[in-house]
Order: sequence, then structure tokens, then C-alpha cells
Amino acid sequence: MREECGVVGVVQFDEEPHPVPSALRIYYALYALQHRGQESAGVTVHDGKEPHTLKGMGLVPEVFNKDELVGLKGNVGIGHVRYSTSGDSRIENCQPFIVKYKSGNVALAHNGNLVNGYELRDQLEAEGHVFVANSDTEVLAHLLVKELLKYDPVEAVRNVMKQLNGSYSLTIMIDDMLMAVRDPVGFKPLCFGTIDSGYVVASESVAIDTLNGKLLRDVNPGELLIFRDGEIESYQLFEEKYCAHCVFEYVYFARPDSIIDGQLVYKVRERIGERLAREHPVDGDMVSPVPDSGITSAIGYAKESKIDYEESLMKNRYIGRTFILPGQAMRETAVRLKMNTIGQNIKGKKVVLIDDSIVRGTTSRRIIDMVRNAGATEVHARIGSPPIIAPCYLGIDMASREELIAAHKTIQGVEAVINADSLGYLSVDGLVESIGIERDHLCVGCLTGAYPVEIPGEDMCQRRQLKLNEF
Repeated sequence: MREECGVVGVVQFDEEPHPVPSALRIYYALYALQHRGQESAGVTVHDGKEPHTLKGMGLVPEVFNKDELVGLKGNVGIGHVRYSTSGDSRIENCQPFIVKYKSGNVALAHNGNLVNGYELRDQLEAEGHVFVANSDTEVLAHLLVKELLKYDPVEAVRNVMKQLNGSYSLTIMIDDMLMAVRDPVGFKPLCFGTIDSGYVVASESVAIDTLNGKLLRDVNPGELLIFRDGEIESYQLFEEKYCAHCVFEYVYFARPDSIIDGQLVYKVRERIGERLAREHPVDGDMVSPVPDSGITSAIGYAKESKIDYEESLMKNRYIGRTFILPGQAMRETAVRLKMNTIGQNIKGKKVVLIDDSIVRGTTSRRIIDMVRNAGATEVHARIGSPPIIAPCYLGIDMASREELIAAHKTIQGVEAVINADSLGYLSVDGLVESIGIERDHLCVGCLTGAYPVEIPGEDMCQRRQLKLNEF
């Protein structure tokens, strides 16, 4: 699995100049959200007259420099880091998207994925709308502009939301007015807080921490926030009986120091490890994580099992986004470039290896083989999520159903493929209890094959009747 996207919005209400310009604050916040997307980054700031944008392919420090950011004048702005789940990896799909219309400009940044994005795009093109990219975010921007020609911003957003099926957490600027929107079931995280001169909205609370701000709360599912005149206006546009928070935010995607929907991710992962130790105990000499996402769960497993925590793998954190592989023969080198074994810790030991998930199984096999070759007498794989048996249509770039190893193999079959002495997955109930949110309020579609929204050709959770009931 790959990371998804991260969004930011900043508004400073005092008169300029500010000690830290809004564009620079957005840059720092995006840096804190870099784990959510390494493909491209962008910042758009409004100076009271017009928007100004910097964006490009690459990591945050590769795209921006201080002089350019300081030159972006304006008290309000939005930002985005991207990993594509809809649309190609190219400069035209970098966000924020800006659409100019007769009354002004709309800038929009999006985390999520629209199930009906192509259908909406076809409708808009039939009406004469022209698209420059192929992501569903541009569809959102065009839909909003269309509604703004007829309605005030609150009604325009409400009318857009009525047409959408899928996941979306958005930061929006209509000229110099900042808005934040979360889909009616809250698939993707979104929160807001105060900074010394205004407010910040972000995908994760770590971005607010980075700006030395104070987290106020999550944006509620179905809620629209408007930041203007030094105040926050809240409009609960839709209210559903059930939420559908993505479980993989807690398992893998979010930073451990983030608070998402009231849950500290670090504690969730620690509880995952503790529950995993109770569900799948094993006689081992050491508990070791696959870094970095397995670390916190491994701490929990070691604590519960009373087996010593010790690292067997060291990750190279300076590898960058990509590197060139001359062919199949270099795959082992590629794995070792990312991760190396600590042989003296491993030799002669029965290793309990903790990872967050198994997708295709190929990486797990290579890592386990590395640990064996370093001298482990046994390698027992323990996975901090249930088997992934179905794809995600809602903003996580997973493999197809055909590529998901657990979709067509038994646990014993997966165990054989990855070359583990034993394999234990966390149960769905164990994951739900570890997260601390009722199952009815979580999206577990990739783990069960039943989704919380209607997806053509897939099953839908029977308890859910998502009809976008207006509040």
C-alpha cells in the first residue's frame, strides 16, 4: 500500500506583515504531512485580490524554497501533498486546483477518492466544461464553481455534496475565504486548531503541532467550516447514522503522534500489538518490528508477551523517493538498500516479526528471507491487521483483488508463500477493539469485502442506508 494525500489550510487574521507568512506556515504543515504523499506538493495563497500558487513534482523541500514562499503574499492559503489514487502522476494533477469564474477564483485541495468521479466528469464535459487534468479533484472544483454561480457558498457546498459518492476531506478557498469540508461518513481525517494569529486545518493533528498550535477538534463528518472575520462558522450539512472512518489510518497511514477522531494513533497501535500477542502467542526469543510502521505494535506485543523487544532490521531513511533498478536481478539489492539486517541481534534467535499488513506477499517474503539468512533459527510473522481480501475504492492505493495474496490463499497458503514458520493475523474484532471506535463507525471494506457506500459490482454493508440525510 502507498500513502494517500494530505491537505492543509491556514488563515491569519491580523494585518500583515506576520512574523511567519501564511505560505511558510503551510510549508511547515505540509512537511509534517509528507508521509501522506511524496509525489507532488503545492501551496496557493490569496493576497486579497488574486491567488498565487507554487506547486511541482517531488517532496516538499524539493518543490519549494524559502524565497519563493516568502514572496507569496496573503493571509489565507491552502496546501496539498499528493499520492495519486485517481489520475496520473504528472504536473497537471498537482494540487491545489484553481478554477477562475466570473465572480472570482476557487482553489481546492482534496484527500480521498470519488467512486462516481468519471460519471460526474462526463456530465460536466457534456455541459461544456473543459478539463486540463484527469483527477477527480478537478471534477470537485468544477462542480463547486457551477453551484457558486447560483447559490451562496454554504448552499453551493451542500449541493455539491449531494452529488458525490466516495471519500473527501477538502480545504477550499473561495477568493480569500477559507473553508473545510469532510464527507458525510468521515472516511478521511480532518481536524482544525488555533495558531497564534489565526487557525489551521489539516489532515492530521501533527501539522497543527508543528505550527505550535492547539488542536481544537476533528471536523465532523458532513460538516462545513468557514473561517472569516476572525471567527469560525460551522454548518452541519449532512448527518448520517453511521460513520465510516478508515481503519488503515490507525494501522498504517497516519503518524503515530496524530490524534484522529479522538484516538491517539500510537496508543491504538500499541493496543494492536498487545491484542496480537493474546490472539497469536508464540515461543520466541525476541520481538522485532518491520520498520517503521510495525514499531509501535511490536512494543505492545513485547510488553504483553514478556518477550524482549529488539531490532532485527534497520531502515535507510535517506533513500529518497525513487531509485533506478536495472532489472529483476536487482530486487534483493533494492530491499537491502531500503532495509538491512542486524546480524548479531538475530543469529541463533527465534524471531517474532511484527508488520502492519501483507498485501501481495512479495516484500514480506524478501524480508523474512533476509532475517533467516542473517541467522534466525525461526521467523514467526505477526500482522497488525486482518487479511486484506478486497481492494479500496475510497482513497488508498492498494493492489487489485487478483494481486491481493489473502484474497485467494488461506492463511496457511500465505504462510508458505512468505516462508514464515508461523503466521498470525489480527482479527477484525481485535482491530476494532484496539481502535476504540465501534465497528459500525469504521470502514472495513478491504477486510470484509462489504463497503459502507454503494460501489458497482461490490457488496454493501447491510446496516448502512447512506442517503445523505440533510441536517
